Amino acid sequence: MKKATFMATREGSLADRRWYVVDAGGRTLGRLATGIANILRGKHKPTFTPHVDSGDFVVVVNAAQVRLTGRKLEDKVYHRHTGYPGGIRTATASRVLRERPERVLRSAVVGMLPKNRLGRQLATKLKIYAGSEHPHAAQKPERLAL
Repeated sequence: MKKATFMATREGSLADRRWYVVDAGGRTLGRLATGIANILRGKHKPTFTPHVDSGDFVVVVNAAQVRLTGRKLEDKVYHRHTGYPGGIRTATASRVLRERPERVLRSAVVGMLPKNRLGRQLATKLKIYAGSEHPHAAQKPERLAL
C-alpha cells in the first residue's frame, strides 16, 4: 500500500504557532537572516509545505548590534523611493545601520522569502527592535539560539 504525502492546510498550520526571541547582538547579518527566514517559513517543522504559511513568529532584539563582514559597511548600498518622480534615495549600510538599524535586518530577511503574497504574509510575522526591549512579553516567546 502506498503512503500519501502530507500536505499542510492553512487551518491546520495556524494551531501550532510559536513565538521566538532572537538576540542579534554581535551576530553576522547574513547567517542570522538565513536562520530567521527558515523559522518564518516553517522549514524547521516536519510538516513544512512550500505553499502554506506554517512558520512561527520571530522577535529580534538588539538589531543595532548586528555585524557586517568585510567592507560592506562602506560598499553596500540600500535604495528606497519616496514615491515622487526622481525620488530615489540611496544610503550606505553604515548610515542605515546608524539611523534605522531595523531596516538592514528586515531587508536581508525579506530578500530570502518568496517574492509573492505568501512572502509578504510571512514578513508580517517578523518583529525587529533596535534595543533589547520588546512589547511581546504577553506571547511568552522562547529564546532561540540560531
